[in-house]
Amino acid sequence: MRTLRTQVVVIGAGPAGLYLSHELRAHGVDSVIVESCSREHLERRVRAGLLEEGTVQLLRGSGLADRLDRQGLVHDGFQLRFEDTVQRISTESLIGEPTYIYGQQEVVKDLLAARPSDDGSLYFDALDVQIAGITGDKPSVAFTVGGEQVVVEADFIAGCDGYHGVSRASIPAASLAFHTRRYPFDWIGLLVNAAPFASELVYSVHPRGFALASMRTPEVSRLYLQADARDEQSNWPHERIWDELGQRLYVDEGRMRARGAILEQVRVPLRATVAEPMQFGRLFLVGDAAHIFPPTAAKGLNVALEDSSVLAHALIGWFRRGEAGPLEGYSSARLPAVWRAQDFSAWLTWLFHPAADATAFDHRRRTASLTRLAEGGSSAAAFADEYVGRSRRRLSSPSYIHELDGMEA
Repeated sequence: MRTLRTQVVVIGAGPAGLYLSHELRAHGVDSVIVESCSREHLERRVRAGLLEEGTVQLLRGSGLADRLDRQGLVHDGFQLRFEDTVQRISTESLIGEPTYIYGQQEVVKDLLAARPSDDGSLYFDALDVQIAGITGDKPSVAFTVGGEQVVVEADFIAGCDGYHGVSRASIPAASLAFHTRRYPFDWIGLLVNAAPFASELVYSVHPRGFALASMRTPEVSRLYLQADARDEQSNWPHERIWDELGQRLYVDEGRMRARGAILEQVRVPLRATVAEPMQFGRLFLVGDAAHIFPPTAAKGLNVALEDSSVLAHALIGWFRRGEAGPLEGYSSARLPAVWRAQDFSAWLTWLFHPAADATAFDHRRRTASLTRLAEGGSSAAAFADEYVGRSRRRLSSPSYIHELDGMEA
């Protein structure tokens, strides 16, 4: 058995864990990352793709956005389709902020490329990860890698290992309130080797269900389709998926113009979770370990990086200046923003997804809401404020970013 010592153990090498470790290292705080997956899996795993302005500013401020600025797609708005009409919502015109299309796996690649390649602080393919001692002052993480058992002792542990990770499960059930909601529908997602359906995102509400036409690059499309959660995947052959997409996107003759080769097909369950508090003893929950959002509003990655930035600030304050307040207040600082994102995600999920038992009353009310949004004005501006995350950022002031920039490494 090998025993190591560091200041912070980060469990999980997704965007949240990698960004947290990057910020700590930039300001003189040591960390070790423990990840159960392989590097190849993380760099290929297609997940979120919409970045808010605040997220891009975090990455730029950390020197991580060079490739994003070269290759990311800047969108100053999106299309909204309903009742056989096409409306355009411009977030840039409404509140002066765009969004960016840049895949999560690309963020991971950039974060990994920014790390020293041989400093021995990142362990992939870690098996049997276990957390101990979080109520004392010497927490530790044990795991097996390459047949060798390793124990990493630290001052704090950051659980960035997602919904199914060991971090949240290590908190006693009596000390954790876990709020959850499972929506009665899923998304069927396609990654397609074809030019995007439109030059920007298309959100389409149809009596048959919701459809989203997105993209990852100018050559690769990402398409989503609402399906009943109880419906077997075998009931959704490719031909049916394409035909449904055509109808729901209001394409002439109910067919997509270009189909392309399907590179990936996934089933995405729509659920929402929040763990309260987001900390227990010397363990802090970050990103999906603390909260899951339905993908409708694309909040998961953006809120996760906010978590990481706030926790990095608190940890740096502790190690550099002996400040306990920000660390003790991490959960209370983050939860208002988390619930703000949950509220908007839940509302947008209702707005875009007709329920199987929807009545004529439900349909007319939804149409009225969509029409009010398409008309612009204060309703559209308030929507844009939530969509780009600006309202949420006001709950978590970004002033700490400038404080970090002003610290000596």
